[in-house]
Amino acid sequence: MYERFGKRLVDVLGALALLGLLGPVMVAVALAVRLRLGAPVLFVQPRAGRGGRPFTLLKFRSMAPGAAPDAERLTGFGRRLRASGLDELPQLVNVLRGEMSLVGPRPLPLSYLAHYSPRQAQRLRVRPGLVGPGVAAGRNEVAWPQRLELGAEYANGPLRLDRDLWLALRSLWVLLRGRGATAPGHATMPAFAAPPSGPLPPSPAAPGPPPPSPSRDGR
Repeated sequence: MYERFGKRLVDVLGALALLGLLGPVMVAVALAVRLRLGAPVLFVQPRAGRGGRPFTLLKFRSMAPGAAPDAERLTGFGRRLRASGLDELPQLVNVLRGEMSLVGPRPLPLSYLAHYSPRQAQRLRVRPGLVGPGVAAGRNEVAWPQRLELGAEYANGPLRLDRDLWLALRSLWVLLRGRGATAPGHATMPAFAAPPSGPLPPSPAAPGPPPPSPSRDGR
């Protein structure tokens, strides 16, 4: 039931509630971006959605305009904004549009589609998420093979409310700590070029509810 229609209902109600609760925060962030980085306030980019269908992802801009490398365009303000995760809040609109879910594999650029292995492409079976297994595992600190494997594991389900709640809480903890905004040795995250030629390295266990225990009702 959750997989068929409950998840979408949770997405709509959750996105509406978060927009109402965080609306003032979003206005403040928009004003800060306008003052520190100028116009436009929003960064828009085509990303791959469910089934690889393109959609326009929304987020607050965190870099100065231009063709310079990310490290040169990313100011101190932008680094703090990205570390907080507040730059991703406009994607609540993507959730309401049905292009994203609150929880799922993060949406990636369309150019990556040609480089996925069949296993990695399974992440496209579900809507991409505002948060999800990759975020819960450490965001950009997690290397591409592991991140894509976590997305594939999630998409192969079954989708469950308790798992989504656990991933959301784990992701929130990562964001509150400002962890994983950048990959080690990079200003952001290096682009994914192609799957490795050999077997994938062992992936970390996908974050999920703790094993059942008598004292916590199966959680």
